[in-house]
Amino acid sequence: MIYADKLGHEVLSPDGEAYAPTIALFGEEVLSPDRTIDRKKLASLVFGNAELLKQLTELIHPAVFQLEEALMKGIQEADPKGIVVVEAAILIETGRYKDYDRVIVTTCSREKQILRGMKRDGFSREEVMQRIDRQMPIGEKIPLADYVIDTEGEKEATAAQVSDVYDNLTRLAGQTA
Repeated sequence: MIYADKLGHEVLSPDGEAYAPTIALFGEEVLSPDRTIDRKKLASLVFGNAELLKQLTELIHPAVFQLEEALMKGIQEADPKGIVVVEAAILIETGRYKDYDRVIVTTCSREKQILRGMKRDGFSREEVMQRIDRQMPIGEKIPLADYVIDTEGEKEATAAQVSDVYDNLTRLAGQTA
């Protein structure tokens, strides 16, 4: 499993490809005392400003895509029939979904999405809504998906859907399910 958000953290780390360009663009006020980029400070600057968000995206995404490619290549070399899942909130928005064999979209109500974001990231309701509003509406993503997993219900129901998708993908990859 490859988590695009974790790769985003990596490229913004002091040794990361996007670190210096991000500081050059936003200034040292986005730095924590330990000289790491304070993602909350950075987010507060960009999520209210479409142009700044675009500029940050243009710094981060190429570096993240490069890391994804390297990781996928390594996995494919280790197991040519392996399945790689890339978790990325804005996979479709970036156009990256076209580079994958199959696309899985997860859905839930907007309210559940907000509550989960608040719990997971410690953001306020408004901060989560700001991020959601910058994403393509789920109704526009679903037609581009090969699989849709509804996460609104109990974990067991979601797990059953994931299992069905996994079984299908293993068959497509030439594995036995």
